[in-house]
Amino acid sequence: MSSPKPAYRSLFLSHGAPSLAISQHTANAFLRTLGKTLTKPKAAIVVSPHWMTRGFPVKQAARYQAWHDFGGFPAELYQLQYSPSGNAALAERVQQAIRKAGLPTATDSNPQIDHGVWVPLMLMWPEADVPIVQVSTSNGDAAAHWALGEALRLLLDDGDVLLIGSGSLVHNLREIGPEFSPATDWAMAFDHWMSDKLLTADRAALLDYRAQAPSAVRAHPTDDHLMPLFTAAAAGNAATKLHESFAFGGLSMSAYGFA
Repeated sequence: MSSPKPAYRSLFLSHGAPSLAISQHTANAFLRTLGKTLTKPKAAIVVSPHWMTRGFPVKQAARYQAWHDFGGFPAELYQLQYSPSGNAALAERVQQAIRKAGLPTATDSNPQIDHGVWVPLMLMWPEADVPIVQVSTSNGDAAAHWALGEALRLLLDDGDVLLIGSGSLVHNLREIGPEFSPATDWAMAFDHWMSDKLLTADRAALLDYRAQAPSAVRAHPTDDHLMPLFTAAAAGNAATKLHESFAFGGLSMSAYGFA
Protein backbone atom coordinates (compact mmCIF):
# COMPACT_ATOMS: atom_id res chain seq x y z
CA MET A 1 0.00 0.00 0.00
CA SER A 2 1.46 3.35 -1.04
CA SER A 3 2.02 6.05 1.53
CA PRO A 4 -0.21 9.15 1.36
CA LYS A 5 1.08 12.06 -0.66
CA PRO A 6 2.11 15.11 1.39
CA ALA A 7 -0.32 18.00 1.25
CA TYR A 8 0.49 21.67 1.58
CA ARG A 9 -1.72 24.72 1.57
CA SER A 10 1.01 26.80 -0.03
CA LEU A 11 4.48 26.55 -1.55
CA PHE A 12 7.39 28.89 -2.01
CA LEU A 13 9.48 27.95 -5.05
CA SER A 14 12.70 29.63 -6.13
CA HIS A 15 12.56 29.79 -9.92
CA GLY A 16 16.08 31.07 -10.62
CA ALA A 17 16.91 32.01 -14.21
CA PRO A 18 14.47 31.30 -17.06
CA SER A 19 16.92 28.66 -18.32
CA LEU A 20 15.93 26.48 -15.35
CA ALA A 21 13.28 25.09 -17.72
CA ILE A 22 15.96 23.34 -19.80
CA SER A 23 18.77 23.08 -17.22
CA GLN A 24 20.37 20.00 -15.69
CA HIS A 25 20.46 21.78 -12.33
CA THR A 26 19.17 19.81 -9.35
CA ALA A 27 16.37 22.36 -8.89
CA ASN A 28 14.97 21.28 -12.26
CA ALA A 29 14.82 17.65 -11.10
CA PHE A 30 13.36 18.73 -7.76
CA LEU A 31 10.44 20.56 -9.39
CA ARG A 32 9.73 17.65 -11.75
CA THR A 33 9.66 15.27 -8.80
CA LEU A 34 7.59 17.64 -6.68
CA GLY A 35 4.87 17.71 -9.32
CA LYS A 36 4.66 13.91 -9.23
CA THR A 37 4.78 13.76 -5.42
CA LEU A 38 2.12 16.27 -4.52
CA THR A 39 -1.57 15.63 -4.83
CA LYS A 40 -2.52 17.62 -7.93
CA PRO A 41 -4.77 20.54 -6.95
CA LYS A 42 -7.89 21.52 -8.86
CA ALA A 43 -6.41 24.99 -9.30
CA ALA A 44 -3.42 27.09 -8.25
CA ILE A 45 -3.11 30.72 -7.20
CA VAL A 46 0.31 31.97 -8.28
CA VAL A 47 2.23 35.07 -7.17
CA SER A 48 5.35 36.05 -9.15
CA PRO A 49 7.71 39.03 -8.80
CA HIS A 50 7.77 39.48 -12.56
CA TRP A 51 4.29 40.97 -12.50
CA MET A 52 4.49 43.87 -10.08
CA THR A 53 2.00 46.72 -9.95
CA ARG A 54 0.27 48.91 -7.40
CA GLY A 55 -1.96 46.85 -5.17
CA PHE A 56 -2.78 43.23 -5.97
CA PRO A 57 -4.57 42.93 -9.31
CA VAL A 58 -5.88 39.51 -10.38
CA LYS A 59 -5.60 38.07 -13.89
CA GLN A 60 -8.78 36.87 -15.54
CA ALA A 61 -8.45 34.96 -18.82
CA ALA A 62 -9.91 31.77 -20.25
CA ARG A 63 -6.45 30.47 -21.22
CA TYR A 64 -2.95 31.77 -20.62
CA GLN A 65 0.19 31.70 -22.74
CA ALA A 66 3.85 31.72 -21.83
CA TRP A 67 5.49 35.12 -22.14
CA HIS A 68 9.19 34.93 -22.94
CA ASP A 69 9.98 37.99 -20.86
CA PHE A 70 13.77 37.76 -21.11
CA GLY A 71 16.62 38.04 -23.57
CA GLY A 72 20.00 36.50 -24.30
CA PHE A 73 19.13 32.87 -23.57
CA PRO A 74 19.40 29.77 -25.82
CA ALA A 75 16.97 29.67 -28.76
CA GLU A 76 15.49 26.43 -27.41
CA LEU A 77 14.02 28.31 -24.47
CA TYR A 78 11.97 30.61 -26.71
CA GLN A 79 10.31 27.63 -28.38
CA LEU A 80 8.76 26.43 -25.13
CA GLN A 81 5.04 27.00 -24.76
CA TYR A 82 2.80 26.62 -21.73
CA SER A 83 -0.92 27.38 -21.83
CA PRO A 84 -2.89 26.48 -18.69
CA SER A 85 -6.53 27.45 -18.47
CA GLY A 86 -7.87 30.12 -16.14
CA ASN A 87 -10.54 29.68 -13.50
CA ALA A 88 -13.03 32.54 -13.58
CA ALA A 89 -14.90 31.52 -10.43
CA LEU A 90 -11.70 31.24 -8.38
CA ALA A 91 -10.37 34.52 -9.77
CA GLU A 92 -13.53 36.24 -8.54
CA ARG A 93 -13.21 34.63 -5.11
CA VAL A 94 -9.56 35.72 -4.93
CA GLN A 95 -10.47 39.29 -5.78
CA GLN A 96 -13.29 39.33 -3.24
CA ALA A 97 -10.94 38.02 -0.52
CA ILE A 98 -8.39 40.74 -1.31
CA ARG A 99 -11.04 43.44 -1.20
CA LYS A 100 -12.46 42.08 2.06
CA ALA A 101 -9.01 42.42 3.62
CA GLY A 102 -8.96 46.08 2.65
CA LEU A 103 -6.20 45.63 0.06
CA PRO A 104 -6.36 47.31 -3.35
CA THR A 105 -7.04 45.09 -6.35
CA ALA A 106 -8.30 45.20 -9.94
CA THR A 107 -8.97 42.85 -12.85
CA ASP A 108 -6.31 42.32 -15.52
CA SER A 109 -7.24 40.56 -18.78
CA ASN A 110 -3.72 40.14 -20.19
CA PRO A 111 -3.36 36.38 -20.94
CA GLN A 112 0.45 36.36 -20.80
CA ILE A 113 2.14 34.67 -17.84
CA ASP A 114 5.76 35.53 -17.00
CA HIS A 115 8.56 33.01 -16.53
CA GLY A 116 8.16 33.14 -12.75
CA VAL A 117 4.85 31.40 -13.36
CA TRP A 118 5.30 29.13 -16.35
CA VAL A 119 8.83 27.83 -15.77
CA PRO A 120 8.17 26.14 -12.39
CA LEU A 121 4.64 25.09 -13.41
CA MET A 122 5.88 23.56 -16.67
CA LEU A 123 8.35 21.45 -14.70
CA MET A 124 5.76 20.40 -12.12
CA TRP A 125 2.75 19.91 -14.38
CA PRO A 126 4.02 19.56 -17.97
CA GLU A 127 0.53 18.79 -19.27
CA ALA A 128 -0.66 22.27 -18.18
CA ASP A 129 -3.68 20.56 -16.63
CA VAL A 130 -3.92 22.69 -13.46
CA PRO A 131 -5.96 25.89 -13.99
CA ILE A 132 -4.31 28.99 -12.56
CA VAL A 133 -5.11 32.42 -11.19
CA GLN A 134 -2.22 34.89 -11.07
CA VAL A 135 -2.08 37.64 -8.48
CA SER A 136 0.34 40.54 -8.83
CA THR A 137 3.02 41.40 -6.35
CA SER A 138 2.97 45.05 -5.33
CA ASN A 139 5.41 47.80 -4.56
CA GLY A 140 4.50 47.29 -0.90
CA ASP A 141 6.71 45.74 1.75
CA ALA A 142 6.89 42.31 3.40
CA ALA A 143 3.99 43.13 5.72
CA ALA A 144 1.74 43.96 2.76
CA HIS A 145 2.52 40.64 1.10
CA TRP A 146 1.97 38.83 4.40
CA ALA A 147 -1.46 40.49 4.55
CA LEU A 148 -2.15 39.18 1.03
CA GLY A 149 -1.38 35.64 2.18
CA GLU A 150 -3.66 36.01 5.19
CA ALA A 151 -6.43 37.30 2.92
CA LEU A 152 -6.19 34.19 0.74
CA ARG A 153 -5.97 31.61 3.55
CA LEU A 154 -9.67 30.73 3.59
CA LEU A 155 -9.60 29.85 -0.10
CA LEU A 156 -7.17 27.03 0.67
CA ASP A 157 -9.15 25.34 3.44
CA ASP A 158 -10.73 22.57 1.36
CA GLY A 159 -7.40 21.42 -0.08
CA ASP A 160 -8.48 21.81 -3.71
CA VAL A 161 -6.57 25.05 -4.27
CA LEU A 162 -2.80 25.46 -3.83
CA LEU A 163 -1.12 28.85 -3.44
CA ILE A 164 2.33 29.14 -4.99
CA GLY A 165 4.73 31.99 -4.29
CA SER A 166 7.42 31.96 -6.98
CA GLY A 167 10.60 33.97 -6.44
CA SER A 168 14.14 33.40 -5.16
CA LEU A 169 15.30 33.10 -1.57
CA VAL A 170 18.54 34.83 -2.59
CA HIS A 171 18.49 36.96 -5.73
CA ASN A 172 21.49 39.10 -6.58
CA LEU A 173 22.08 39.31 -10.34
CA ARG A 174 25.01 41.67 -9.80
CA GLU A 175 27.18 38.93 -8.30
CA ILE A 176 26.50 35.79 -10.28
CA GLY A 177 28.96 33.35 -11.80
CA PRO A 178 28.63 30.20 -13.92
CA GLU A 179 25.46 28.21 -13.29
CA PHE A 180 27.13 25.43 -11.34
CA SER A 181 29.61 27.54 -9.39
CA PRO A 182 29.59 26.96 -5.61
CA ALA A 183 27.40 29.04 -3.36
CA THR A 184 28.97 32.13 -1.86
CA ASP A 185 29.32 32.41 1.91
CA TRP A 186 27.06 35.46 2.11
CA ALA A 187 24.30 33.78 0.07
CA MET A 188 24.38 30.70 2.27
CA ALA A 189 24.36 32.80 5.43
CA PHE A 190 21.20 34.63 4.34
CA ASP A 191 19.53 31.44 3.12
CA HIS A 192 20.21 29.61 6.38
CA TRP A 193 19.00 32.54 8.51
CA MET A 194 15.75 32.63 6.56
CA SER A 195 15.42 28.86 6.89
CA ASP A 196 15.78 29.04 10.67
CA LYS A 197 13.14 31.77 10.96
CA LEU A 198 10.72 29.97 8.64
CA LEU A 199 11.06 26.63 10.41
CA THR A 200 10.58 28.25 13.83
CA ALA A 201 7.71 30.42 12.56
CA ASP A 202 9.42 33.61 13.73
CA ARG A 203 7.13 36.02 11.94
CA ALA A 204 8.51 39.13 13.63
CA ALA A 205 12.07 38.36 12.52
CA LEU A 206 10.98 37.43 9.01
CA LEU A 207 9.14 40.70 8.51
CA ASP A 208 12.20 42.55 9.83
CA TYR A 209 14.65 40.51 7.76
CA ARG A 210 16.09 43.60 6.09
CA ALA A 211 17.50 44.74 9.44
CA GLN A 212 18.17 41.37 11.09
CA ALA A 213 19.32 38.88 8.45
CA PRO A 214 23.02 38.64 7.54
CA SER A 215 23.86 40.20 4.17
CA ALA A 216 20.20 41.03 3.60
CA VAL A 217 20.82 43.91 1.20
CA ARG A 218 23.47 41.93 -0.64
CA ALA A 219 21.14 38.94 -0.92
CA HIS A 220 18.35 41.18 -2.24
CA PRO A 221 19.54 44.51 -3.68
CA THR A 222 15.85 44.86 -4.53
CA ASP A 223 13.49 42.66 -2.55
CA ASP A 224 10.84 41.88 -5.18
CA HIS A 225 11.90 38.21 -5.48
CA LEU A 226 11.42 37.64 -1.75
CA MET A 227 7.90 39.09 -1.49
CA PRO A 228 6.07 35.93 -2.70
CA LEU A 229 7.66 34.04 0.21
CA PHE A 230 5.75 36.14 2.72
CA THR A 231 2.48 35.53 0.91
CA ALA A 232 3.07 31.77 0.86
CA ALA A 233 4.13 31.69 4.53
CA ALA A 234 1.08 33.68 5.67
CA ALA A 235 -1.30 31.51 3.65
CA GLY A 236 -0.09 28.29 5.26
CA ASN A 237 1.01 26.97 8.63
CA ALA A 238 4.11 25.03 9.68
CA ALA A 239 6.98 25.23 7.18
CA THR A 240 8.88 22.28 5.73
CA LYS A 241 12.06 22.78 3.75
CA LEU A 242 11.61 20.85 0.51
CA HIS A 243 14.81 21.70 -1.35
CA GLU A 244 18.11 23.52 -0.97
CA SER A 245 20.60 24.29 -3.71
CA PHE A 246 22.29 27.28 -5.31
CA ALA A 247 22.72 28.38 -8.91
CA PHE A 248 25.15 30.89 -10.41
CA GLY A 249 26.79 31.25 -6.98
CA GLY A 250 24.34 33.88 -5.76
CA LEU A 251 20.85 32.52 -6.46
CA SER A 252 19.29 30.34 -3.78
CA MET A 253 16.92 27.71 -5.19
CA SER A 254 15.45 26.80 -1.80
CA ALA A 255 11.80 25.73 -1.66
CA TYR A 256 9.32 25.39 1.20
CA GLY A 257 5.94 23.83 1.78
CA PHE A 258 3.49 25.25 4.29
CA ALA A 259 0.99 22.77 5.73
